[in-house]
Amino acid sequence: MAEPCDQAAGLRRLFGREPSRVVTFAAGSVGVGKSLLVANLAAALAHLGKEVLVIDESAGAGVAAYYGASAPYDLQHVIDRQKTLAEVLLAAAPGVRILPAAQAVNKLGGLSSRQREALRESVSGMPDPAAVILVNASLDHPLGFSPLGLAAHDTVIVIAPTGASITEAYALIKKVSLGYARKNFRILLNKVSGIDEAAAIYGNIAKVADSRRLARLEYAGFVPADERLRQATRLSQPVVRLFPEAPAARAYQTIASELLSWPTSGIETGGLEQLVQQLLHLSQHIDPAPIYA
Repeated sequence: MAEPCDQAAGLRRLFGREPSRVVTFAAGSVGVGKSLLVANLAAALAHLGKEVLVIDESAGAGVAAYYGASAPYDLQHVIDRQKTLAEVLLAAAPGVRILPAAQAVNKLGGLSSRQREALRESVSGMPDPAAVILVNASLDHPLGFSPLGLAAHDTVIVIAPTGASITEAYALIKKVSLGYARKNFRILLNKVSGIDEAAAIYGNIAKVADSRRLARLEYAGFVPADERLRQATRLSQPVVRLFPEAPAARAYQTIASELLSWPTSGIETGGLEQLVQQLLHLSQHIDPAPIYA
């Protein structure tokens, strides 16, 4: 019998559907601007004609707030059969949908068989599959790190130019590398003064990670501090839409374009349905103890 990944690849070839690219964005500490970055990057990808799904693990307003929307429901409501997936998904903007999942990700490891089946059923019938799935990972997942970060093609660590952000980002990379044997990460610098500062921070952390044989870090780009970005945020609009010529907007457009050509690292992810299957498996089988060691 063919393996599940082989079957998924065969079905995509049969129907001509390309697999979704899954990218998780994580941070070692709060205040680095990760949710805002994900919201704007989703808009930049949609501007390139891609259908984008944001799985938002953040509690509170989350990514939806940066589009002027609210998220009254969570994926947990689907798991409990209180709402349908269509009722929980938010159409934030043309080409951008948001799936709030803060409650659900904290309970994935303890789902009953009926709840797991409800989750599988809901995503299997999801129309209009996304070309790109962006995961806004929680900083306080009970397993120490979101399983979506392990199932994704790429995990991007977002770092701001502060000592605390850099230190905590390195600590997160070390924990995930030693605990879950994840050895490849991308580094994205946010709120920096320019390319020189971004390159210096990336160079230093990559050198340390390599010298200690923790992980291979690749440069994913930078987003500069930009008053136009702050203005767009106050208006609950993506900067690429309001001020497309602003430095931050240009940076998001560059990152979005390059993201689409990143190698997939050999991880097979056919779309949301297969991602959920991997997520359920990881949530039930990974041991949280090593990540806190």
